[in-house]
Amino acid sequence: MDNLSSSHLPNFPENSEVPVALPAEHASGGAVIDPRASNHADDTPADSLSTGNDNAGHDRSCVTSIYARRGWQLLDVRELYAYRDLFRFLVKREIKVRYAQSAIGVGWAILQPLFTMLIFTVIFGRLANVPSNGVPYALFSFAGLVPWMYFSNSVTDGVNSLIANSAMLSKVYFPRLLLPLSAVAARFIDFLVASVVMLGMMACYRFAPNWGVLVLPWLLVLMALTASAIALWLSTLAIQFRDVKHALGFVVQILMYTAPVVYPASLIPERYQLWYALNPMVGVIEGLRSALLGTCDMPWMFLFVGTFSCLLLASSGTFYFTRNQRSFADVA
Repeated sequence: MDNLSSSHLPNFPENSEVPVALPAEHASGGAVIDPRASNHADDTPADSLSTGNDNAGHDRSCVTSIYARRGWQLLDVRELYAYRDLFRFLVKREIKVRYAQSAIGVGWAILQPLFTMLIFTVIFGRLANVPSNGVPYALFSFAGLVPWMYFSNSVTDGVNSLIANSAMLSKVYFPRLLLPLSAVAARFIDFLVASVVMLGMMACYRFAPNWGVLVLPWLLVLMALTASAIALWLSTLAIQFRDVKHALGFVVQILMYTAPVVYPASLIPERYQLWYALNPMVGVIEGLRSALLGTCDMPWMFLFVGTFSCLLLASSGTFYFTRNQRSFADVA
């Protein structure tokens, strides 16, 4: 290097910006490298973390800025996608823990709606003579119990998810939204098992689905999104007020009678049906009965109103959850 003359060196204009190759350790940690940072050192935020050289007479050339989130935050889809492996793990864990050391395993997904259907058939079908729109009451009630059991169990598991995993909340960071969502997703296995039983009953009674099955994806998404929305609202409240956990069973039981599980929606007076349709599960249950049993025409009004109500619940529940999640580790 000492033998090199100035003629061998490139001529740069005076005060020009020369690109500098930084060592690897300066570019690690996700820092943003900006060669022009030396000319704007005074514009660097005070709360920035610098990974450059802070010695006297040297300007910082590699800066990472960290800002705290404040106020109502939108759903960070990219962050949820980045933790998709954790979400799959939580769903598998929920399924394994539920049926660990169980004698009949997923058989509980069959027995729970089946025995409930038998009780409803005796009480409401035989004693109370509740109409079933020309369909055997056993089949009519089971078609309503399958989506309702999914909804009620998903909400119960989702509400308890934060309290049951309180140790995780204080030890490691991950999107807290994954806990209630994984509980809701894990219950879909029970829904599929009960749906197979439903198809078997339809074959025994010689009922065939109609063109309404094309609407089934809409109905399933609406059902899962409604359960997730209620779970987000109540789980946020439950981790702060434990009264919510104790009252949950009672509330879910009351909510069942606000949906057409044991009776058809046609019994509701027409002047109240618009308000009745604000419950998204009304459109889900009536839509499934229409598609599978043909009990009525596809309830488009119930579906459109219920979808609007569900989106409102889901968006507000997500905002409320993300607003309060920073305090979960302190109160869990």
